[in-house]
Amino acid sequence: MAKIIIVSNRLPVTVGNVIKKSPGGLVSALSGVSTNNTKMIWIGWAGTFSSNADNSAKLKETLIKDFDCYPVFLSKKEISDYYHGFSNACLWPALHYFSQHIHYSSMFWDSYVNINRKFAEYIAANAADDDLVWIHDYHLFLVPQMLRKIKPNIKIGFFLHTPFPSFEVFRCLPHREEILKGLLGSDLVGFHTYGYLRHFRRSCLRLLNIESDIAQILVDKRFCKLGVFPIGINSDQFLKELGTKRFIKRRNELKKAYANYKVVLSVERVDYTKGILRRLEAIEKFLFHHKHKLDVAFIFIGIPTRGEVKEYKELLGQIQKKVGEINSQYSNIEYTPIHFIHKTIPLSDLCALYSIADVAMITPLIDGMNLVAKEYLACKIDSTGVLLLSEFAGAAHELISAVLVNPYDIDNVTKNLENALLMDEAEKSQRLIPMRSHVIRYNANQWAQTFLKELKQSRKSIKKQNNNAKFISEKVLSSIKKAKKVAFFIDYDGTLREFEDTPDKAKPTKEILQIISALARHANYEVFIISGRKEADLEKWFKGLNVALISEHGYSILLPKSDKWQMINSHIDLSWKKKVIKILSQYVSTPQGTSIEEKKSSVVWHYRQADPEFGKWKSQQLLGNLLEILTNENVVVSQGNHIVEVSSSQINKGFAVRHFMQKNNYDLIVCAGDDKTDETMFQINDARIVSIKIGLDETFARYKIADPILFREFLLKFTKKENF
Repeated sequence: MAKIIIVSNRLPVTVGNVIKKSPGGLVSALSGVSTNNTKMIWIGWAGTFSSNADNSAKLKETLIKDFDCYPVFLSKKEISDYYHGFSNACLWPALHYFSQHIHYSSMFWDSYVNINRKFAEYIAANAADDDLVWIHDYHLFLVPQMLRKIKPNIKIGFFLHTPFPSFEVFRCLPHREEILKGLLGSDLVGFHTYGYLRHFRRSCLRLLNIESDIAQILVDKRFCKLGVFPIGINSDQFLKELGTKRFIKRRNELKKAYANYKVVLSVERVDYTKGILRRLEAIEKFLFHHKHKLDVAFIFIGIPTRGEVKEYKELLGQIQKKVGEINSQYSNIEYTPIHFIHKTIPLSDLCALYSIADVAMITPLIDGMNLVAKEYLACKIDSTGVLLLSEFAGAAHELISAVLVNPYDIDNVTKNLENALLMDEAEKSQRLIPMRSHVIRYNANQWAQTFLKELKQSRKSIKKQNNNAKFISEKVLSSIKKAKKVAFFIDYDGTLREFEDTPDKAKPTKEILQIISALARHANYEVFIISGRKEADLEKWFKGLNVALISEHGYSILLPKSDKWQMINSHIDLSWKKKVIKILSQYVSTPQGTSIEEKKSSVVWHYRQADPEFGKWKSQQLLGNLLEILTNENVVVSQGNHIVEVSSSQINKGFAVRHFMQKNNYDLIVCAGDDKTDETMFQINDARIVSIKIGLDETFARYKIADPILFREFLLKFTKKENF
């Protein structure tokens, strides 16, 4: 029976004298996932406990048998370096735009790699190929790729519960490339918002030079799908609590205690990302200006977190000091403005506070989602109350009827706080009711089910793509067996060979030369390398292999056993080249990393080494400029892979293929290429042509093969004697 394997840094249990299930958003979200047909197990760290070999073995047995939890045991040193070190002293601040707080050590990184590998190996030992593995959060960024190497066929999902920062911040991280590659080992990577997904894609482009579309990235012969899955709360748990006697009792007690006040509630972990000190500044400013300040009570629940870390201890001290200063300034015998509670409070108390609060003041400087905002809305059974929410919380993308504020603008927060307190009941209800309905409907269980459904489907799309090359090869092989004379017209860059940063690095590998040599030795085959490359490159690489070489998209040809290049069309007008070079020269200085390549029949502007986004933008400007100026010239302006090329309209690959089709009576013609210059081959209307696009873009080709690796495997089949 297939399993769902949930993997997180911590198991959802607390190990003490008695083992208890731990409360938490992720635990709640996954509570309804397991069914009669699907078992769910959990893999994670068991927590700190007094351990020896016997204790660990006994605990492991109990956790697996009674809780379906498979423990990973970590030493104090490993926890210090992997968890407190790299995860929370390096990754956490970077992911939350606090790069000044990054504390890096190579010892931290080594531990992080080792623990991620330990997790990956433990998952592999307990997983079958038909299981779903769902990995959670930044502590385990490297696990997807590591697990993929051990179990290449298993389905792997990853969800990031924090923000994914912009490229300019993410690039500050040491080992940033390894982190991205680790995540790309997944079949599906999920984020809270589209903004985080966009940042991830841009980092892959800028750091790994991997292009992508909105929904997926092609990597290592397969797709890594990308998705937006905003996490919800366990709304059923909150709604159930609202009907209990203990909740009603606490709500009535709190309503009585604060009968003469408007209540502004804040509930946050004590963390520098939450903007607590800035919030206190806004409250202080409000109290200074508010004429009726004695009717507003601020209740502040500061949930303890990472108390052993120096920075967090210092932050708590600063918060307590600031609260003391404000209270000493504005308190009297009957009134204290801020009630600061530094502890975790029971659910019934929390729900009661949510229900009576006139305003929930939630203003983090940055937050992946912020479930407190959703919990507040779920508990507003009277449909009144105002959500004052930071625009930098992920929840702001969903809860659009909230009063959104910029937490860095103290005046803005103060003004909106006062507006929230003065808002009329009709507007409160108008804002709150649709948000509450959304929170209850799109809850944690719905989030989990949606992600897992998408993960299950990810294998189908990948499987279909991987089977494509096999399907095509079987189809073509069947046709080739019946043919007496077959021609292969094969593009080079992006088809036979992957692109490199600079064109001169992309020389053919030993594998490519062996494949082409084997094809050329076949008695029934004629092989043409048809490329945009110059004559010198093709001759240097392929002369002597009994193949015909066609340079510059069809300008000239070097036949096997010949030493002389011949023009396919000797009546070509190239008088436009000087004008084009002058135009292209204006685009070389900016952006940096661009260059001009002059060929006999074309001129090419390269931008592979430029900033990818700036280069693409400038290429669009250049295209427009060229099309406008060269309207009456005999040229074709085209955009390829990181190039803009101007070539003679009297030359293209389609003309070259037709030239040889007319001279030779082929039974079958295989044309393969990866960009727009190859489409002229694909558009030839002849039943003998088998056209193959390398890549996944729109095309006139009959078939698609994802990348050069799969295409080389495809060609290899036609060199083996057992296939004939």
